[in-house]
Amino acid sequence: MPLDVSAIRSQFPALSRTVAGVPAAYLDGPGGTQAPESVIDAMAGFMRAGGSNHGGPFASSRETDVVTESARSAIADLFGASPGEIAFGQNMTSLTLSVSRALGATWKPGDNVVVTRLDHDGDVWPWVIAARDAGAEVRWIDFDPDDGCRLMTESIGDIVDDRTRLVAMTHASNAVGTITDPRPVIDAAHAVGALTYVDAVHYSPHGLVDVAALGTDFLAASAYKFFGPHTGCLYGRREVLESVEAYKLRAAPETPPDKWETGTQSFESLAGVTAAVDYLASLGTGVTRRDQLRSAMETIGVYERSLSERFLSGIANMPGITLYGRDVPDGRTPTFAISVDGTHPDTVAEILGDQGICVWSGDYYAVEVMRRLGVADQGGLVRIGFAHYNTVEEVDRVLTALREITASPTR
Repeated sequence: MPLDVSAIRSQFPALSRTVAGVPAAYLDGPGGTQAPESVIDAMAGFMRAGGSNHGGPFASSRETDVVTESARSAIADLFGASPGEIAFGQNMTSLTLSVSRALGATWKPGDNVVVTRLDHDGDVWPWVIAARDAGAEVRWIDFDPDDGCRLMTESIGDIVDDRTRLVAMTHASNAVGTITDPRPVIDAAHAVGALTYVDAVHYSPHGLVDVAALGTDFLAASAYKFFGPHTGCLYGRREVLESVEAYKLRAAPETPPDKWETGTQSFESLAGVTAAVDYLASLGTGVTRRDQLRSAMETIGVYERSLSERFLSGIANMPGITLYGRDVPDGRTPTFAISVDGTHPDTVAEILGDQGICVWSGDYYAVEVMRRLGVADQGGLVRIGFAHYNTVEEVDRVLTALREITASPTR
C-alpha cells in the first residue's frame, strides 16, 4: 500500500508553516521537532489532566503508571523487545553517558573499548571518557570515504580481543546516511565476551529496528527522530540491565528498567512517545502493532528510496556539488552530505533557509566523520535529509536552489 503523502502532511502542523512567504520544507534529516497532531494532543492531554508522579495511591498517579507502561510497551514493539527491557531518559546522549559511567566503573587498565569513526559523538565520546577514567585503551573501526563511507566491519577481527569490554557502533550515520549491518560486529564482540551498544537514532525513522535479530546488549534512539518528543529510549538486554550496577539515588528502585531512569521522568513526553509509535503503526497493516510497524517501515522505505533516487540523479551532473557517501539509494538513508565549491556550508544553509528550505550545516555532532573526510576545518558539510512526509516537489525545490547557488557569480 503506497503512502498517502498528502494525508500524512495534513497531520503535521509544522509542515503548513511558511518562511519568507513560501511553504517551509524541512529537509533536515529529520533533525527538527516535526510531530503529528496525535503526539501533540497526547502530550497536552496529559498536562490538562493534571498528571502526577508515578507510584502513588491515587487516581492521577495510577494514570501516570499507565502512561509509563504504555510507553515501554510501545518502544518494545518498535524495537522488537520486551517492555521490561526499555528505559527512558532526557535524550540518547544522557542515557549513553549514564550507561558508559556504569560500565566504565567495571573496566581497568589493560582493557579496551571499540568505537567507530562513522558515529555521532553521542556514541563515541561517552565511551572515550569512560575509558580514559578507567585507564583503558580506545580502539577505532574506520570507514572508507572512497567507498560510499562504508564502515570497514571486516577489520573487526583484528581490533577486538579478549581484553575488549565494549564495542559501540551506529546503525546508520546521521551525517552521510550510510546504513551499517551491526551483526558481524556484534558477533565478533560477543565471541570475546564484550558487550555491544548500538546507536539507532538516525536509523529508527527509516528502517525497522530489531534488537533480537541484531543480538545487541544495548540499543538507544531518540523519539524526536521518529516524530515524537525529545525523549531518549534505551533497550538493554534483561540480564545485563539486572547485573550492571547503575548510578542512581538510594530511593530509586533496585530493579530494571526503573533503576536506569534517574529522577522523575517527563511523563507528558512518554504519552507523546506512545502516540508517535502508534502514528508510525497507523501507516502499516497487520494484526499486532509490531506487524503494523514492520509493514509501515517497508512502505516508508520504498517511498524514501524514490526521493533518494530523484535527489541523487539531480545532483549527479551538477557542477560544483560534491556528495559524501553512497551515490545510489541502496545501503543508505535519504540523508545526504554535500559541499558546494567556493561556498561555505553555513552560507549554503543560510541561502536555502531564506527560501524556506530548512537544512543543517557543520558537523551535526558527527565530529569523527568530518575529521575523517578532511572537512572539519572547512566548516563541515551541508546535510539535506528527507523523511516520509517530504514530497517530490520539495526535492525539486532544493535541486533548483542548489543549481542557482552553483551558478551565482558572487558565491
